[in-house]
Amino acid sequence: MSKNLLIVESPAKVKTISKFLGKDFDILASYGHVIDLPKSTLGIDVDNDFQVRYITIRGKGDILSKLKSKAKASDNIYLATDPDREGETISWHIKNAIESKISKSAVIRRVTFNEITKTAVTNAIKNPRDIDMNLVNSQQARRVIDRIVGYKISPILWEKIKRGLSAGRVQSVALRLICEREKEISEFLPMEYWTLDVELKYKGNEFTANFYGNSDGKIPLGKEDDVNKIIDEIGNSEFLVKDIKKSKREKKAPLPFTTSTLQQEAGKSLNFAVSKTMRIAQRLYEGLDIKGRGTTSLITYLRTDSTRVSNEAIIAAKDFISEKYGNSYVSEVIINKETDNKVQDAHEAIRPTYIEILPDDIKDSVSRDEYRLYNLIWKRFIASRMTNAIYDTGKVSIEANGYIFNMNASKLSFNGFMSVYVAEDEKNEKQNKLPEFNVGDKVDFRNFLKNQHFTQPPAHFTESSLVKMLEEDGIGRPSTYAPTINTLLNRRYITKEKKNLFVTELGNAVNDMVKKSFSDIVDEKFTANMEKDLDEVEKGVISWKEILYKFYPNFEKEVEKAYNELEKIKIAEEVSEEKCDNCGANLIVKYGPYGKFLACPNFPDCRFTKPYIERTGFLCPQCKKHEIIKLRTKKGRIFFGCEDRDCDFKAWQIPKDAEKLNVDNEKTM
Repeated sequence: MSKNLLIVESPAKVKTISKFLGKDFDILASYGHVIDLPKSTLGIDVDNDFQVRYITIRGKGDILSKLKSKAKASDNIYLATDPDREGETISWHIKNAIESKISKSAVIRRVTFNEITKTAVTNAIKNPRDIDMNLVNSQQARRVIDRIVGYKISPILWEKIKRGLSAGRVQSVALRLICEREKEISEFLPMEYWTLDVELKYKGNEFTANFYGNSDGKIPLGKEDDVNKIIDEIGNSEFLVKDIKKSKREKKAPLPFTTSTLQQEAGKSLNFAVSKTMRIAQRLYEGLDIKGRGTTSLITYLRTDSTRVSNEAIIAAKDFISEKYGNSYVSEVIINKETDNKVQDAHEAIRPTYIEILPDDIKDSVSRDEYRLYNLIWKRFIASRMTNAIYDTGKVSIEANGYIFNMNASKLSFNGFMSVYVAEDEKNEKQNKLPEFNVGDKVDFRNFLKNQHFTQPPAHFTESSLVKMLEEDGIGRPSTYAPTINTLLNRRYITKEKKNLFVTELGNAVNDMVKKSFSDIVDEKFTANMEKDLDEVEKGVISWKEILYKFYPNFEKEVEKAYNELEKIKIAEEVSEEKCDNCGANLIVKYGPYGKFLACPNFPDCRFTKPYIERTGFLCPQCKKHEIIKLRTKKGRIFFGCEDRDCDFKAWQIPKDAEKLNVDNEKTM
């Protein structure tokens, strides 16, 4: 019997997939990337055709050795890393690392599946393929360009502003958008305007109508004199029903979630940070231990731009909806967002893996946040396969001395998909019903209501609204939004208060410098066009190095010019609430070779320093009393430990079952 080896990225998948493949397969996890560019150097020979130097990631040597050892004893090696460009590249690196160790008769093949079910996994293994080098090269191009941008611009920021700063292709555009929004808000000049309503009575019913204008059109009310003039001209005139219009309006069922729309809706309705949404969705995809079912994958692949859904899922949803709600709720329409050049349609939309697993079925088996996100995904998908909601709408125009006041009404007559799912921004939608008027009816005047208003500035970005704009402008990919926002927060370029994002003085300084010297980098069209080029590489239309040849020469000139011409900028130190043990001054945040630390501002007279503690928001699983904090080894490698020095808990990653100290307010690490 041949020996089979299946390699996945996450150890959580191992347990889930083991149920489907049995004893004929060994299943190992690579724990993500095992090979990458070196951290200490650029790793790209820009003078030698952009030759790339890959190395084994520090700490991954033992994992790679284990993969090689198992591969050496196997006849068939299946690379089942995630079904995207990055997953394809991880498989390529693993293949290159192990193929010299396997026997001549052994075969290495690539398999992908969008959902972790027995059918999907076994079908993938029956239909293996070779590594898709177009996908790999597209990812290589992205990685190389982002490395060049980061490693070439960041040292300029260190020299001209302060140590520890960074720049990135998508990160810099996102920062510019936030800076411009903040500038727009600060420079906003409110404009006065007024509204005029009239309280009326008809057959014992009181109602309010809103001023519109006259038969020539809408009349703006810029000041109180405009309102008073209309009131005076109406005087004691009769209020008569001029026109009645009744119709029906359909509210379309929502599309199933993509990565971006899931991030946005989870932010609005669950108050999840984008990074939190992605972490929880990853766990739902990889598999959780469900009572009565064992380890089960609950949703399909979470990184997708597509709203397409498989025929099997459509049929399953149809059967469920028909049985639960009736045939009148079943949609026969195949809804799908029009595909444009910003959309990669390689995967399905995000949906439940098994329709029959209701959210309440898993409530006792998963965490509160896992339940809430699954509930959102499950309801959204079911709603997407249901009929539209129908409203009875009406509009009544009431005239007085040539001036028109309108009443609008909307009442839900058939709930359709809304019996299952209502988006957060639609929950407060008002419903009302019009009185039974006839044209020509006289209505009794009760009172005028006039109110002063001022135009409002644009809203501050939230994580959700920033994600929406990034996607609309084609900047980056949804899978990059979480790390992009986290980097901006961690570098203190922006801060978050409640849900709103605010730019800091440091963020403004970095943005001004990058915008001045690297206008292409912060131009959303440049970044969006690069995404199109990466898609062309994926399709095999252009070579991945073609993008580099087009990008690098001008960028190199900009780097040299920035080094020579930019002046240094002085930024006020970030002051902490921690006190110096020696002199009592508030310690300031400094940056060293191994990251941030706290130091006395009275240096060199006072040389007191102490570690900068980055909190995680998770309870130590060992002592159950103190918080897990983020630490670094002397060589700069990140690990996690207990804030209590007497507790010896240490780990390279936060334990999967670690308890959140506050489930509602995500702390950014």
